[in-house]
Amino acid sequence: MSKLQIKNLTKNFGNTKILEDLNLKIEEGEFVVLVGPSGSGKSTILRIIAGLETPSTGEVLINNEIINDLKPKDRDIAMVFQNYALYPHMNVFDNLAFPLKMKNIDKKTINKSVNDISSMLGIQHYLTKKPKELSGGERQRVALGRAIIRKPQLFLMDEPLSNLDAKLRTQMRAELLKLHKTLSSTVIYVTHDQIEALTMGNKIAVLNHGKMQQVGTPSDIYNNPTNTFVAGFIGNPGMNFFDLKIIDDSKIMFYDQIITLNPKISLIPKEKDLLNKKIILGVRPEHLFVTQEKDITFNATIDLIEMLGNEFLIYANLKTGGSNFSIRLTENSALKRNEQIKVAIDLSKALFFNEDTGKRIYC
Repeated sequence: MSKLQIKNLTKNFGNTKILEDLNLKIEEGEFVVLVGPSGSGKSTILRIIAGLETPSTGEVLINNEIINDLKPKDRDIAMVFQNYALYPHMNVFDNLAFPLKMKNIDKKTINKSVNDISSMLGIQHYLTKKPKELSGGERQRVALGRAIIRKPQLFLMDEPLSNLDAKLRTQMRAELLKLHKTLSSTVIYVTHDQIEALTMGNKIAVLNHGKMQQVGTPSDIYNNPTNTFVAGFIGNPGMNFFDLKIIDDSKIMFYDQIITLNPKISLIPKEKDLLNKKIILGVRPEHLFVTQEKDITFNATIDLIEMLGNEFLIYANLKTGGSNFSIRLTENSALKRNEQIKVAIDLSKALFFNEDTGKRIYC
């Protein structure tokens, strides 16, 4: 195991800034997920850690030692790629054995290591097959085995499950987590799938346009986002956003409605510099309700209803503000498309953001 630290990391390709002043600490044995949209710099971070790219400025440290000038082969890091990167002319045994052969490990040790790893990953029956004879999930297991057999101090995984179908992706997520627990290894895992991030990481680092937006546990990231980007990106669907104006201590304007708040409600931020200014009200789909009296209610029209097994997603629009939003229901209802509904917000679960900066406003 190892710990990794990234200090003030930047990366430019010509005049294009890919990474900007990134800082990140990863402790021994952590499973850290880098998540963000395409082009946010996730894979570039992995390539810099692996030594495949050189940072423009900043430092990468493993176990408190700067590795910027170390060659990739000297970093003791294993990388698992999206496209498996298996040798097509080699069978599974030789693909697994290749890293050990490059280290001139004796044949007996190689045979034992290959048998141990293939048994652990359930691919012992495929050792004589070529990659083209395997399914996507089997190929990914071989790629993982080839990384594990080296016993590196750090694993880097670049969207390793993105080529798999939904069912197999779910199965492989569980297997990766089980493997991580067995090996007690340090893993940095890149994905653009925020559901994957929430279900797999001990810690999540959210990136956008090369900047670190927030680092925290899955619960922190989901329940306490620091800005509108994190709130809207994490979650499926993401957080809903509504315009809100604070008139005074007892009244707010919600689009075209002036609402008098219950005196017991102290959840709306009341700073003087926010009075008569628009702020953003953020609320998760599960904290909106249909035909229930809560702190704020408004009328909306249903655009679409999705049945997702044990829950329903209602996509609706607020005609007065032209705002689209979603509601998560956990039980069936007689709601229909184009139906007019009354929607309520649970203010105790709502968050507030600065309209200009997108940053969280704390009550």
